[in-house]
Formats: sequence, structure tokens, C-alpha cells
Amino acid sequence: MGGMTDPGADNPYLRDAVLTASPEQLQLMLYDGAIRFTVQGREAIEKKDFETSCERLTRAQHIVLEMHSGLNHDVNPELCARMAGLYTFIYRKLIDANVNHDLQAFDDALKILRIERETWQMVVDKVSTERAAGAKEAEPNPECSASAGTLSVQG
Repeated sequence: MGGMTDPGADNPYLRDAVLTASPEQLQLMLYDGAIRFTVQGREAIEKKDFETSCERLTRAQHIVLEMHSGLNHDVNPELCARMAGLYTFIYRKLIDANVNHDLQAFDDALKILRIERETWQMVVDKVSTERAAGAKEAEPNPECSASAGTLSVQG
């Protein structure tokens, strides 16, 4: 990504969070980053700090491109096509915001990013609940364990 530094290089907690995150959590982190950089870019435009705004929006654009390129069209082509359309829309709005200093373009991009982030949070919550339920089912049944204790493995 050009001259940008790795944010995890200076922050071991962030690096560890990324390295131990599930794919669902990583996607959520991407949404969080895109929203954060877009908000920062909007704030910089309001202050007429065009250099900072450009840098922040460029980071948000890179994240959106990463999400777009990460779509697996083999799994669900129809859903991926819709998501690709959303990511393209967001990306174009970020470009409009960056080039034209258009606050409405910022707001349009942020609205979609926030809706998608909220939707993704529901997916993460559902997957976490399902994993926890699966783990609970995999635990030994206490009633079975008690009866197994009466068996002897000694000769």
C-alpha cells in the first residue's frame, strides 16, 4: 500500500488482535477502519485540512478495495455481485468526497458503511452463538460422565 506504515508494527495489541481474529471479526475490523478513516476525512474537510482529508480518505478507499477484492464469488455469486455493487458505490462516493470535498458524498458513504457494519455485527454475533452452542454440545454430558466413573479400566 505504498508508503503507508503497518499500524500493527507499533501496536502489539492491534497486531495480536488481528492475528487471533476470526474471519468474521477481521471483516468487522475492516468496516471499523473504513468508517473511522471516512469520519476523520470528513472532519478534516470541515477544517479545510485537505492534506489530512486526502490521506484519511485514501486509507478508507484502500480498505473498501480490499473488501471488494476479498469477495469469494464461487461461494454465493448473487450475494457477492450485490456486495461488489455496494463496495463500488462506496468507493466512488469516497473518491467524490476526496476530489470535490463533497460532504454529501462523505455522508452517503458513511451511511452505507454503517449499515453494512451493523449487519456484519449481527453475523458475527450469530456465528459466535452458534459456535458456543456447538462447543457446548461437544462437552461431555455430566450424566454420562457420572455413569462412566463406575467403570473400571483396571485388569
